[in-house]
This record gives sequence, structure tokens and C-alpha cells, in this order.
Amino acid sequence: MSAALPLRLNNSPLSPTTHFMNHLLSIEQLSAREIQSLLESAAYLKRQRGRDGTQLAGQTWALIFTKSSTRTRVSFEVGIRELGGFPMFLSKNDIQLGRGEPIKDTARVLGRMVHGAIIRTFAQQDVVEFSEFSGIPTINALTDDEHPCQILADLLTIQEKLGGWENRKIAFIGDGFSNMTRSWMWAAKHLGFELAVASPVSCQPPADFLTELDAPNVTITADPVAAATGAHVINTDVWLSMGQEGQQEKELEFADYQVESGLLSNAAPDHIVLHCLPAYRGKEISEEVLELHANTIFQQAENRLHAQKAILVALAKSR
Repeated sequence: MSAALPLRLNNSPLSPTTHFMNHLLSIEQLSAREIQSLLESAAYLKRQRGRDGTQLAGQTWALIFTKSSTRTRVSFEVGIRELGGFPMFLSKNDIQLGRGEPIKDTARVLGRMVHGAIIRTFAQQDVVEFSEFSGIPTINALTDDEHPCQILADLLTIQEKLGGWENRKIAFIGDGFSNMTRSWMWAAKHLGFELAVASPVSCQPPADFLTELDAPNVTITADPVAAATGAHVINTDVWLSMGQEGQQEKELEFADYQVESGLLSNAAPDHIVLHCLPAYRGKEISEEVLELHANTIFQQAENRLHAQKAILVALAKSR
């Protein structure tokens, strides 16, 4: 499938002609057309940065975080302000969720006071339930199941660095069933690019997930060299996701899955390396490789801002 779908937009690159989503809960729920529209909008907003935005004028968006963050919080707060809105950061200790209030009650209260919500938490169901009971646009800023905002930023980076994913192979080296790999697999399903995931057998996707995914262009292997061979994009992430820090025995399984120069010698000559950060040098990626590809990795981090602004604009238009 071609990476560059026809742009089905009105005069403004921020106005898809097709009905758009009311929430951004997962890559799984997006269509290829919606993904491409968001990426076109993100590229436009990146070019236009520095000019006053008014798409969120008069709007207050709540950022509800039960997981800590650097890139997610900063990029959303800056993005909302650049679009003319007002961010309101709420940690679990700031609101009654931290004392056991049901998510549906918090949702019904905030839905009457703010214009949208950005949620970074553990359970995917909490984000889904909030969207159902709040009546306001809801964005998944990371759950244990998916990390859709990051994948959109990564796809934007691939477009900028390689011109797209058509006839490209993307490899993911690390945990084969993390929120990142789930989102990557759904992106491959929708967009049709070749994705190879290398992971210890104990961390690979279960058979029922792969049956549901039904994507022959996604391969799962325990051999990182096989995944990296001929790959144009080598992607990795921390071995232990947030909340798993005490599972040191799991980390031992990843000893052969470091992205280092020897592994990259198997990749395509024009390959790039992606890491969603934070990075643990000497574990999932070597110091040498991270610094060699730092320009791309930190461009990828910056693109969180532009991708998320595109999401905000799309959801503001859906109201």
C-alpha cells in the first residue's frame, strides 16, 4: 500500500472532508485516511509554528496524569497554548480520583467544565470510560495498551527523514507486547508497511491478539538480526515499561536485544533509529548509537508537539 494516500482535504489542510473521530483513544480505532490527515495537519502546523493559533481560543483542556511525564506534558501544554487555549494540569493527587472517586463521576464533572481531556494513565478502559461519560473530546496520552500520540509523531518523523513508509521495512527491537508495539502493529495493519518485531518469546504478542490483528505484513521473531536485516527504521523503547521497574528478572531476557552498531550493520544503508525516550543508554540502546542518531531521535521528540496539535485541532473541529 502506498504511504502517501490522496489528501482528501478542503482548502485548509486542517479540515478533512470525511467524518473525523470524536476522540483519539488508540491507533487501532483510526483509519488510514484519518492517520494521513493527522500527519498532513501536523506537517502544516509545524511549518506555521510561530504564528498565533486560534483553533482552541476560549477553551480549557484538562491534562489528567496518573503517570509521570516530560515530553507528553510539555508538548501538550505548549501545544494548547499555541492554539490559543488554556491547559489545566491535574495529577492524581490534585483530584478525587486519587482518593477512589469512580472515573465516570470525575468524567461527568469535568465534562461540564472543560472543553477536552488528555489522559495519561495505566488502564485503557479508564480512558474509554472517561470518553463515554464526559461528553467531551478525550485523548489517550499513554496507557498500558497503546501510545497513539507517540506513533503519530514517529510516522511524521519517518515521512520527514525517509519520505514515507512505502517499500520500507520498520523493525521494533524490544518488548513485543508493550503499548508501543501494539500501536505500531495497528499502524502497520492500517497503512500496509512491513513491520518486524523482535522480542524474547515470553514478551511476544499472544496468538489471540495476532488473530485479531490479522496483518500478514507484521512478523514476530525472537531473532533481532532477522528483524533488523534490511530495515529502514530501527525502533526501540525501554525494556521495562512504567510500573514494571521492579521486574528485574524480565530485564535479563533482553540482553541480546540492544540496538547497537553490530545490529545496525544489518540494516538498510539509509536507515534511521527511533527511540521514544527516555532512553537508558547501555540497555535497550548503546550510547554510541543514541548519539549518532540523536538528531533524528530529538526531532522525533519535537514532533510530539506538532502531531498532538493536529489531534487537538481535529477534535476541536469535531465538536
